[in-house]
Amino acid sequence: MIPIKTPQEIEIMAQAGQVLAKIMRELKARIEPGITTRKLDKLAQELILNYQVKPAFKGYRGFPAVLCVAINEQVVHGAPLNRKLIPGDILSLDLGIIKQGFYSDMAFTAPVGPIDPEAGRLIRVTKKALKRGMARVKPNKTIGDIGQAIQRYVEDQGFQVVRSLCGHGIGRKLHEQPEVPNFGQRHKGPELKPGMVLALEPMVTMGQPGVKKGPDGFCYQTNDNSLSAHFEHTVLVTNKDSRILTK
Repeated sequence: MIPIKTPQEIEIMAQAGQVLAKIMRELKARIEPGITTRKLDKLAQELILNYQVKPAFKGYRGFPAVLCVAINEQVVHGAPLNRKLIPGDILSLDLGIIKQGFYSDMAFTAPVGPIDPEAGRLIRVTKKALKRGMARVKPNKTIGDIGQAIQRYVEDQGFQVVRSLCGHGIGRKLHEQPEVPNFGQRHKGPELKPGMVLALEPMVTMGQPGVKKGPDGFCYQTNDNSLSAHFEHTVLVTNKDSRILTK
């Protein structure tokens, strides 16, 4: 069953989303050659403490940090390390927080210094794919409508969507029903209704869409070592269309 949030619950989730967006903006400003992802994780911990919220990921299924990181061929869920970022890297950061018992989730991919033009295009396409998916978040649309919009745009641009990982409902739990794949068919799947809150998160690869677990036991990376990008927002279905809570 897909939870429907009350107006009071939506207000808490909106407040959580605003805090998360501020934290992510501050993290993005610190991305530069020479910094380590462990340093970014430490900064995320400090910001979470300052904003008086709780980390959503630390301890989740044994995850050791508050911030999920992914560099280049890594897709999602990597643990922060002492590896220094270098010019040409692309870095994905994924962060979740808890405020008054409700979760919020957000991710973005950013360049580290000058990057290859095709890597830059991958980032732009993934970001726009999320925008295309969010445009389908409205009453009477379906989960399949969201996935189809994302998949069609990404594939038209010559890239691929990861099929074995997906977005999700979110609220009192980090992962609620329904699953939100980044592929699908129009008019298929659960119907969207006001009060549903979804975490949409296109994961896009420059090469083939297959992924495997990385050596840290948490990260997923592309099978063919091609670059990957990832964007995510927490989005509310309203009476007319949608509202981005992590904006």
